[in-house]
Amino acid sequence: MPLIPKMIPLRRLMLMVPLFYFFTACQPKPTKKEILEDRVRSQIDFIDGNVAVAFLNLSDPSDTLYINKDEEFHAASTMKVPVMIELFKQKEEGKINLNDSILLINEFKSIVDGSPYSMDIGDDSDDVIYNKINTQVTLKDLMYSMITVSSNLATNVLIELVDAKKVTATMRDLGAENIQVLRGVEDQKAYDLGLSNSTTAKDLLIIMEAIATNKAGTKEDCANMVDILKDQRFNDIIPHNLPKDVEVAHKTGWITGVHHDAGIVYLPNGRSYVLVLLSKNIQDSDKGPQQLADISKTFYDYMAN
Repeated sequence: MPLIPKMIPLRRLMLMVPLFYFFTACQPKPTKKEILEDRVRSQIDFIDGNVAVAFLNLSDPSDTLYINKDEEFHAASTMKVPVMIELFKQKEEGKINLNDSILLINEFKSIVDGSPYSMDIGDDSDDVIYNKINTQVTLKDLMYSMITVSSNLATNVLIELVDAKKVTATMRDLGAENIQVLRGVEDQKAYDLGLSNSTTAKDLLIIMEAIATNKAGTKEDCANMVDILKDQRFNDIIPHNLPKDVEVAHKTGWITGVHHDAGIVYLPNGRSYVLVLLSKNIQDSDKGPQQLADISKTFYDYMAN
C-alpha cells in the first residue's frame, strides 16, 4: 500500500510562514562591494585565460578590490610607464633635459652578452618614428611616442638612456615591490633565457596611484604624465565601453596571449579611480579584450552609481 504524505495542519502552516519571513529578513543583504566582486569574478570565469584585477577608489582609499593581485605577468608595454616616471625623475635631478635632442639610432645591446640587435618596423606599433632614424629627436617626443603609440624603438632608446636598473629602483621607492624592468623590447636572447620584464596588478596600481596623487614626481610632472597617458591611442580595454565624457589616462600592453591595461579613470562628477586589468594565456585575442572591457564597465557602473 503506497505511503500517503502527511499533511501539515493549516494552523501550523500559518504559524510557520511568518517564521520563514522572519529568518529570511534576518539574513544580511549583500553590500554594494560584495555585489561588485561577485559580478567581476563571474565575468572572469567566462574568460579563457588567467586574469588579475586591482581597483582603488581615489576618493576613498579604503575602497579597493584585488583579484590575483600578486600573480606575476609579463609586463608587455605597461613597463613603459615606469620608464616615463624615471625620465621625469632624472629631469628633476638635472641629469637630463627633456627638450634636448639625441641622434636616433636603431641599434641596441642584448643584456645577455652585449651583442647588437635592431628593431623591426613590422613588429612595432609606431612606423612614423622609423623615418626619423639618423636624425635628431627630442627626448620629450620620444617619451610621448613611447606612451601614446607604444613605440618600441623610442622605448629602447630611452631605456638605454636612463638605465633599466634605475627604473626598477625608482619603482621600489614608490612601493612597487615586484615589478621588474630588466631590458628593452625585442631582446630575443634575453627572452629565450626567460629574462623578461614582469609585473603584478598590485604594483601597477601603486604606480598609477602615485601618478594620480603626485607621488611619482612633482605636481607639475605628474600632471604632464596624466596628460600624456590621456592621449593613449589604443583604447580597446578600459575606455572602450565607457561614456565619451569619461577621461582615462592609461597604458595598454599586449603580446601573444597577453592583454593588459592600467589607468586612472576620471568621471565627470569629479570622482576618480585606478583600475588595472592584466591577462595571460588568452586563447581568443579578439574576445579577450572585449571581455576585459566589460569588466572595466562593471567598475565604472559601481563608481558612477
